[in-house]
Amino acid sequence: MEVMHIKEDKIRLINKIFNNETIRTIWDSEEEKYYISIVDLVGVLSESDNPRNYWKVLKHRLKKEGNESVTNCNQLKLKAKDGKYYKTDVTDIEGMFRIIESIPSKHAEPIKLWLASLGKERIDETFDPSLAVQRAIDIYRSKGYTEDWIIRRIKGIQDRKKLLDTWESSGINDEIEFAILTNEIYKEWSGMTAKEYKQFKNIHKESLRDSMSDIEYALTDLSEIATRELTKKHKPYGLKENKEVAIMGGHVAKVARDDIEKNLGESIVTKQNKLNYKFLEDKELIQ
Repeated sequence: MEVMHIKEDKIRLINKIFNNETIRTIWDSEEEKYYISIVDLVGVLSESDNPRNYWKVLKHRLKKEGNESVTNCNQLKLKAKDGKYYKTDVTDIEGMFRIIESIPSKHAEPIKLWLASLGKERIDETFDPSLAVQRAIDIYRSKGYTEDWIIRRIKGIQDRKKLLDTWESSGINDEIEFAILTNEIYKEWSGMTAKEYKQFKNIHKESLRDSMSDIEYALTDLSEIATRELTKKHKPYGLKENKEVAIMGGHVAKVARDDIEKNLGESIVTKQNKLNYKFLEDKELIQ
């Protein structure tokens, strides 16, 4: 299991929820998810003098209740206050919420209210989908994206959905196969899979497209539109034939990239991410 650095604002968000108490958080790049120290979480919620023992008792109770999603937790080596690394029970974000629900605590009330509010929002969006679109626009605005960029991004989401629909008509119905075809497109024009591209830009859960420069984004959009049109033209069926067409679509963007770079005299694929995310080394987590 490969573990990487933690994004600064993710740590601040989790710790802010719990009155700025230190909750050790770590990113697993293989599974592409965050893990949270259960002992730290339990300590803040329970205010126990011995959070490890509190968790041991709680874990036993949850196991008896059949709550395997929490009790079958992973262990990672996390840095303690003495500067040494110890194997520690960790859980993902979903597991974190399950633990919060299991511990009566005044510290859990704000996040329970927040979760209730999120649930209401999703139900409202079911009746009025335009609310979800507006919510996305508001989030992008809050992150500093321009109105023109937001319009392009929403159109890009529509274009991506059209490509997925075209693939489905060509015998592709599995999320893994969608990812394989997407990687073929990316590899052809950028030289990297989507995961490698994210690592290159040093981002985690953030959207790769949201972190691209204008040229990178345009080439990504071009490659997928070309793949969609080529798929409709050549009518491939199944993964093998669709991979060949995906490479063709990616090649369209590669030709455009090569021409742009020839005239610019530099690579347009850059490590820079759109919002300049910063990461903390684990040594900064525990004071």
